[in-house]
Amino acid sequence: MLSQQAGRGAQVTHYNANTEIYAPGDRANALYQIDFGAVRIYRLLSDGRRQISAFHVAGEVFGFEASEKHGFFAEAIAACGIRSYRMPPEERVARELLPIALQALVRAQEHMLVIGRQSASERVAAFLLEMMERQGGLDHVDLPMSRTDIGDYLGLTIETVSRAFSRFRESGHIHLVNTRTVEIRKPDALRAMCE
Repeated sequence: MLSQQAGRGAQVTHYNANTEIYAPGDRANALYQIDFGAVRIYRLLSDGRRQISAFHVAGEVFGFEASEKHGFFAEAIAACGIRSYRMPPEERVARELLPIALQALVRAQEHMLVIGRQSASERVAAFLLEMMERQGGLDHVDLPMSRTDIGDYLGLTIETVSRAFSRFRESGHIHLVNTRTVEIRKPDALRAMCE
């Protein structure tokens, strides 16, 4: 998360749910930090399917690119506020970006391992634990994304995601507070599934 000092002068832009922030081919001349809400990063495959590569929640930075143009779509999942930092960044912002970029890289590498090597239930368990960690380790986890979004992130169908949630609920691992909030009751049991 960029410091408050780094955020001074960066205006917050409000986006409604399902509003595009940028698209493939748009100039990559800014980085974005989420003030509130959540964002999905995705690409449309040649057969029309959507592959979500990342979710970003409040405090996180996205928009890192290796070229001058974006290669993915960024879209608001729910109403959100986003601060834009023009590239190249000011010196005080640039100093804070390397650890943030490295953290995003590590998260992407871990996601590749989850997708490539784990069963459907293991993927959903890993996802819930990741969201719990990213929200400060609280046992009540907000999931602004839909089950379809989760499936597109994990390479699963919505039915498979829903079945995994049901199995976890029936076994007492989680409690579904509502469609967007999950109470993680047995995080150690979920972790054991992912090892």
